[in-house]
Amino acid sequence: MKRLRSFLDTLEPLFLQGGRFHRFHALWEAVDTFLYSPGDLSRGSPHIRDALDLKRVMIIVVIAAAPAALVGMWNTGYQANMAMQGLGVAGLEGWRGAVIAMLGAGYDPASIWDCTLQGALYFVPIYIVTMVVGLGWEILFAGIRNHEVNEGFFVTGWLFALIVPATIPLWQVAVGISFGVIIGKEVFGGTGKNFLNPALVARAFLYFAYPAQISGDAVWTPVDGFSGATALGISAIEGFEGVIDSGLTWTQAFIGQMQGSIGEVSAAACLLGAVILIYTGIASWRIIVAVCAGLIIPTLLFGNLESSNPMISMPWEWHMVLGGFAFGAVFMATDPVSAAQTNTGKWVFGFLIGFMTWLIRVINPAFPEGIMLAILFANVFAPVIDHFVVQANVKRRLKRNV
Repeated sequence: MKRLRSFLDTLEPLFLQGGRFHRFHALWEAVDTFLYSPGDLSRGSPHIRDALDLKRVMIIVVIAAAPAALVGMWNTGYQANMAMQGLGVAGLEGWRGAVIAMLGAGYDPASIWDCTLQGALYFVPIYIVTMVVGLGWEILFAGIRNHEVNEGFFVTGWLFALIVPATIPLWQVAVGISFGVIIGKEVFGGTGKNFLNPALVARAFLYFAYPAQISGDAVWTPVDGFSGATALGISAIEGFEGVIDSGLTWTQAFIGQMQGSIGEVSAAACLLGAVILIYTGIASWRIIVAVCAGLIIPTLLFGNLESSNPMISMPWEWHMVLGGFAFGAVFMATDPVSAAQTNTGKWVFGFLIGFMTWLIRVINPAFPEGIMLAILFANVFAPVIDHFVVQANVKRRLKRNV
């Protein structure tokens, strides 16, 4: 490691102002800070020394979401292998089938290795395209602005790859992450200045621009000729009874053994990620609790009403394990940039997300998911919420001093 550090130090003058490759300073700095902690120190006072910098925050978030990724890859392979058994398909065609054969794996739904490997063959290309294209835009904008490349995209790219279907065309992955990085973040000045979650901006763009590849019955399981609706899709048409009749149990939904986006299916994995993020102080427990409360309270209040809407009878415990609710509440709503900053504002912000999720799912059956639009909606109002909280605190203190 010392030799690598010395080698990078010898290259540094070439990328500084006046050096031969100074135009590529942002790229060099990104590689250097990815391998080592930045050497810059605070020279003046006062300042605070802390071992937790942005890079370590990003690493912890990636680690926290890793269980969701692993369960998602296993579930993708499991659903595919079950579908192939039902259709009488021998195996995958193309390079994925060749890789599985080369590694001596098979297509047994009971084999964790077989299922995880097959899921990884769909997830890894999505993640690689996301990182290559997204980082390319980050480096380009950093070079134009003469800024450092921020590590924040490592989380954005990781989360975006987890909230898309396994069957999504890779060119759409590139288009989607490009929209999310440019329109969702860079036009506002980059990391720390965006008011919307870039990963959700990319997902929302794909949903409305290419609905056939991002929603429906045939996009969740990578087997040609197989159609399998998500539980929320079934409930939007047949009601909660349709979910029960499909054979899906609450335990299966909690673990993540069902149709859905790669990383969103497992509420159990998201719960583990929440523990990690809350313990390390990266995610706000207030937001997570408030999001859950915002969904549970209206479900309890209005769940017994007589209505022709098939979604209104779904119990709150099922709402929390279906779709991307758990993933959104833990990893998306808690984004420290686009979420509310004040403690009181976090409660309001989180409750708004939960309530909007319930409202969209129940009132608008044409869009049964809800959590994505709810978070983006709350992102827009987060500064307003904080403003009113601060103003209320100011007025309260002025009255106290009178």
